[in-house]
Amino acid sequence: MTLAPQAPAGIDRNESRSNTPSPGTLVEQFEYGLDAPICLTWELTYACNLSCVHCLSSSGRRDPNELSTAEAKELIDTFERMQIFYVNIGGGEPTVRPDFWELLDYAVEHHVGVKFSTNGFRITPERAAKLAATDYVDVQISLDGATAEVNDPIRGAGTYDAALRAMANMQAAGMRDFKMSVVCTRHNIGQLDEFKAIADTYGAQLRLTRLRPSGRGADVWDDLHPLPEQQRELYDWLVANGDRVLTGDSFFHLSAFGDALPGLNLCGAGRVVCLVDPVGDVYACPFAIHDRFKAGNVGQEGGFRAVWQDAPLFAELRNPQTGGACTSCSAFDACRGGCMAAKFFTGLPLDGPDPECVKGNAEQTLAADRSAKPSPSQDHSHKGKVRNAPVPLTLLPRRPASACDESPLAGMSSMPKV
Repeated sequence: MTLAPQAPAGIDRNESRSNTPSPGTLVEQFEYGLDAPICLTWELTYACNLSCVHCLSSSGRRDPNELSTAEAKELIDTFERMQIFYVNIGGGEPTVRPDFWELLDYAVEHHVGVKFSTNGFRITPERAAKLAATDYVDVQISLDGATAEVNDPIRGAGTYDAALRAMANMQAAGMRDFKMSVVCTRHNIGQLDEFKAIADTYGAQLRLTRLRPSGRGADVWDDLHPLPEQQRELYDWLVANGDRVLTGDSFFHLSAFGDALPGLNLCGAGRVVCLVDPVGDVYACPFAIHDRFKAGNVGQEGGFRAVWQDAPLFAELRNPQTGGACTSCSAFDACRGGCMAAKFFTGLPLDGPDPECVKGNAEQTLAADRSAKPSPSQDHSHKGKVRNAPVPLTLLPRRPASACDESPLAGMSSMPKV
């Protein structure tokens, strides 16, 4: 895969590439973008048999305009020609799409690696055996609590047992190093060791990811995102265990605490990653499904390749970023301003600090009126009752004191345990 800085208007791409100064570090190189994403997320369907309270795509109901089987296969052909390293298939729940297994086989036959995320309800012993015998496939089982008491209020009744049953089926089929994926919330940060133990029990690899305020996650963000002292607890745990735990660069904002965490520690939106949604719309970031970050559609002239290589939005993101107010912070080189999606959906400026800035630099803005903060462009949530509907946990009645630059635990000693 070759580096491909975006050419200014009217300049040949090859000429632009040859005249672009060669950056030094891998992060600096990736900032200019690549000819093809290293990986992309493909939300195959918005249909889902669950209604998780933090679903970043507000999934539930199928979009009637989702790509057909033939159109999906054409897209896989494009991925093969572009030599995309792998595709992370999600949803919704991808296994509820009738042609999911057909598309999975087609991707493998065309040398496109697939990692798909699932709630596990449909990972039967027979399906697990098929997956274990298939090359270029990885599976990610979602679990957001090390106990049913923590998991089920977020993901729905019976989802804890379903996830463990799916992992047991995978283990029995002989599949190793599949992933157990955890969205970190203030209710499960204290269970990190237990999550690691569960993953080890089933021969899985633990993957931790950040709660984002997008989709339905925006509705529960203020109540579920980890508290300041829990951010420090998570950072310390990742420093001690990060070489054996995947994060997908979810927590590079925590690097401001000290040493950088394992990984690129870079927002890869439009540079090395992107998202294709069920109807073929292409977004810069899997966590920013909003018109502001839509770059095009795979059905337009030139298809996905043209969107990735020529979309004005991606050219904008591949330009050197100023960092805004964050450049004056001593930790900017470590955290690089944090997550674009988290800032956008909490109403913060994109060149400002992350809403979970460990230096507390976003607190004043967050305390102001944010009634005009962006709303999700789409909502596919179930309109009626869902069989496994979650019942939200009882949340803290008040917010903690602000953490200061010198002590991330300031004002926390009197807070109740969560």
